[in-house]
Amino acid sequence: MVKGPGLYSDIGKKARDLLYKDYQADHKFTVTTYTSTGVAITSTGIKKGELFLADVSTQLKNKNITTDVKVDTNSNLLTTVTVDEPAPGLKTIFSFIIPDQRSGKVELQYQHEYAGISTSIGLTANPSVNFSGVIGNNSLAVGTDLSFDTASGNFTKFNTGLNFTHSDLIASLTLNNKGDTLTASYYHYVSPLTNTSVGAEFSHSFSSNENTLTIGTQHALDPLTNVKARVNNFGRASALIQHEWRPKSLFTISGEVDTRAIEKSAKIGLALALKP
Repeated sequence: MVKGPGLYSDIGKKARDLLYKDYQADHKFTVTTYTSTGVAITSTGIKKGELFLADVSTQLKNKNITTDVKVDTNSNLLTTVTVDEPAPGLKTIFSFIIPDQRSGKVELQYQHEYAGISTSIGLTANPSVNFSGVIGNNSLAVGTDLSFDTASGNFTKFNTGLNFTHSDLIASLTLNNKGDTLTASYYHYVSPLTNTSVGAEFSHSFSSNENTLTIGTQHALDPLTNVKARVNNFGRASALIQHEWRPKSLFTISGEVDTRAIEKSAKIGLALALKP
């Protein structure tokens, strides 16, 4: 893909990944193996309290076509076919879930030096249509994200966003939920040597007049071990440590405590991902 402003989903993504990615309160185990023909088979199990969920997925790559098939605990079959760059900057994604006859969807993504567009439409008689577009460059981008329900004739989603990128910092501002939620985020890459970065996200809901502030940081103890921490204005503090004990195989342990109710038990999450 060419360099440019990216897609609308990239607005604020660095800060979101820093503050929320890899944190979890469940127990997750993932194993990936490869067949002699190059097909990747991934088995995942998640324990949520007393509930255990599992799925098995396969991925086959043939030139610029990637086919993903996943079967979950409820016997749903999710299939996604991605064609990467049938034309310069273009990506085509076709997905459907069996037995859900209304789940079929076609998505087109196009990235240009000064624009990024993503549009999708459901394969039904009265489909939902989604469109997101960003214009700008590597430094400044502005965009919108819309969803329209042709059955009701109403917009079900209307978001706008602005993203500013400098050499070591990214700042973004978005207006989501049809103008009800204003979110500002900030990401600063402090040190490339230790992979140290800090970030913050502030959200205000106009309907409830509620504010949420989350700040966080990450740091590499060594080339194979990362630590992250975050805290929000409701007193919930979280931390995790992630170690790559062999190439592409990660062990992550995370925890969360409510500092305003310290007598409550902490939430502990574990994740183990094994790849050959």
